[in-house]
Amino acid sequence: MTLSIWQGNKVRLRAFEAADWETFFQIDQDTEIARLCYFIPFPRSPEASQKWAAEAAMAKPVGDEFCFVIETLEGEPVGTINTHHCDARSGTFQYGLGIHRDHWRKGYAREAIYLVLRYFFSELRYQKVNAPVYAFNQASIQLHERLGFKEEGRLRRMIFTGGEYHDEIMFGMTLEEFAGYPWPAA
Repeated sequence: MTLSIWQGNKVRLRAFEAADWETFFQIDQDTEIARLCYFIPFPRSPEASQKWAAEAAMAKPVGDEFCFVIETLEGEPVGTINTHHCDARSGTFQYGLGIHRDHWRKGYAREAIYLVLRYFFSELRYQKVNAPVYAFNQASIQLHERLGFKEEGRLRRMIFTGGEYHDEIMFGMTLEEFAGYPWPAA
């Protein structure tokens, strides 16, 4: 039996489905998660969430940029990981990650990052990944440090939320560092 490159021991990555609207509508109600991921948006109605999910389900990748749903092997959505700022010529890309609060600290983020990095390094010939993290997101900082990412710089006062400006920390990992890290067999 051939296993999917998109599946690990805990999670699989997949495209959005129109039926995901309700899960992500519920997540939209958690403003702390929104702040950790990007920003707090205006409220969205259930009807707008349905339309958004239907459009996301039909979206095609733009170059190598794609937004994946992270789901457990039992089929429960637990978050998203999206690739962006993909520069195939230089071989660099970035990603953003969001895990639903009920699924924090279960290893899902680690495995989703591994699956995306393995694909980009092994299949698309990228040679470096960058992961921007907000300085107030201690859990994400610790995760990236534990995974062997290197802090490469800090952009001061890049994010405004909660009435304050915050720094953005850039973490990076090269293909060689990825190959040398003791990732789990997935």
